[in-house]
Amino acid sequence: MAIHNIDKLQPWEALLKKIAFAQLGNIKRKRILDFGSGTGFTANYLAQDNEVVAIEPSEEAVKDRYCDYEYQQIVGSINILRKMENESFDIILCHNVLEYADGREEIVNEFYRLLKPEGILSIIKHNKQGRVMQMVVLLNDFEKAHMLLDGKDGTTSNYGTIHYYDDSDLIYWCKEFKICETYGIRTFWDLQQNQDIHKDVEWQEKMVEIELRVAHIKEFQDIAFFHHLILKK
Repeated sequence: MAIHNIDKLQPWEALLKKIAFAQLGNIKRKRILDFGSGTGFTANYLAQDNEVVAIEPSEEAVKDRYCDYEYQQIVGSINILRKMENESFDIILCHNVLEYADGREEIVNEFYRLLKPEGILSIIKHNKQGRVMQMVVLLNDFEKAHMLLDGKDGTTSNYGTIHYYDDSDLIYWCKEFKICETYGIRTFWDLQQNQDIHKDVEWQEKMVEIELRVAHIKEFQDIAFFHHLILKK
């Protein structure tokens, strides 16, 4: 599927989308829920060949959403999930959301209820080890690096506190899920401090290629800034 408007994203976000979409594969004729859809870039992309429902709590984000393709957009959060019918979706996406959400255990269990048998849950989450790398190597913020190593939360300028959780917490919250795949995302990108080269299209293509090559390798996953987990019902 074509990735329309990818040039409108910040280079780091465009890279994350390209890698995540490649890891998800070519999805067609599925019913998909995008929970925490933001401005709808992913929902819009998947709506080319699928029936997509997007849920987002921010009215501001929804107002500016991408909508080249038709999909259902709902403003809300877990309150919407509770109203949906059992086994309604083939695939559920929750990308960079649970770190900022209340009631994470209930959300994950709602995902399980809403998935059809053999359904897939795609989670993209912060990886604390990668964040420590960022603090030390890129930002020279040793105080925050120590705080993260001590088990304290981090922060972002846009979304506030990052409540880190381990990959295994997803199974702890809902033991019926099985983690089928684990990928790393943004393993090398942020370590390149030449900001100008980030905008070079040829460089981006080479970076995506090598990121995808190491995404399965545990040693590289350990230092990646994000983890992409595929869970199956």
